[in-house]
Amino acid sequence: MLDYPQLQALVAIHRRGAFDLAAADLGLTPSAISQRIKALEDRTGCLLLIRTHPVTATEAGMRLIRHAEEVALMETSLAADLALPLGEATALRLAINADSLSTWILPALATVPGFRYDIVIDDQNWSEDWLRRGEVAAAITGTPGPVQGCDSHALGALRYRATASPAFAARWFADGMTAQAFSRAPALAFNAKDRLQHDWATARTGQRIALPVHHLASSHGFVDAAKAGLGWCMNPEALAAPHLASGSLIDLGPPLDTPLYWQAARRTGAALAPLTRAIRAAAAAVLLPD
Repeated sequence: MLDYPQLQALVAIHRRGAFDLAAADLGLTPSAISQRIKALEDRTGCLLLIRTHPVTATEAGMRLIRHAEEVALMETSLAADLALPLGEATALRLAINADSLSTWILPALATVPGFRYDIVIDDQNWSEDWLRRGEVAAAITGTPGPVQGCDSHALGALRYRATASPAFAARWFADGMTAQAFSRAPALAFNAKDRLQHDWATARTGQRIALPVHHLASSHGFVDAAKAGLGWCMNPEALAAPHLASGSLIDLGPPLDTPLYWQAARRTGAALAPLTRAIRAAAAAVLLPD
């Protein structure tokens, strides 16, 4: 049988990226947590951690981490089924895009007891990679999938508006939103993975354009930066609406609707069922039918 305090140490080290940080989280000394990992590696006969900076799990280590997290989730589900008192909240790692966090999903997370969320923020078109690696139990994705071993639920579409300040539009788009204008006008992107601006400009002009971009990893920062005239960008309609109404932002053209999906590991589907229901209900109230 596996030793679950040892597995707990393995999970903590991989998540925190360092022995000393994991030891502090678990209330152990670095020596004690090292002894747990040595014992677990001796027990399994496998190298479980790559001792770099940050420390990461090997393939065998990830398999054990997934097992430990699945067991914790199934125990949470069992406690609910048997009406047992809730013990310590179960750590649950999710991959969610920043715009969903900023507009609609947080109230849904707050309604479900029994979890401590560890949220990885990534673009919806890349978040399913976290599922494939077994790094998260569920994710908001931009593709229906499903990822192998997961169930997929369509949530609806998040509507984006192409926005800019009036002064920015007058300066950069005075002669229209042409390919030439887009190749010069600064755009905003969340990070190098964010292609919304490129997709909208391509649809608007019929040409693929190398946009000059500022990288700004903040949904609310996007709105503020656009209002300040730093660049044009795609903002979720819910965030942009009051600023469009006030005139501090203007709408540059047709909206872009981005479908979203909730994908969750099938083996822990029962344990995640309350969260899945809450997220689907919240999405139905806010997102557009896809």
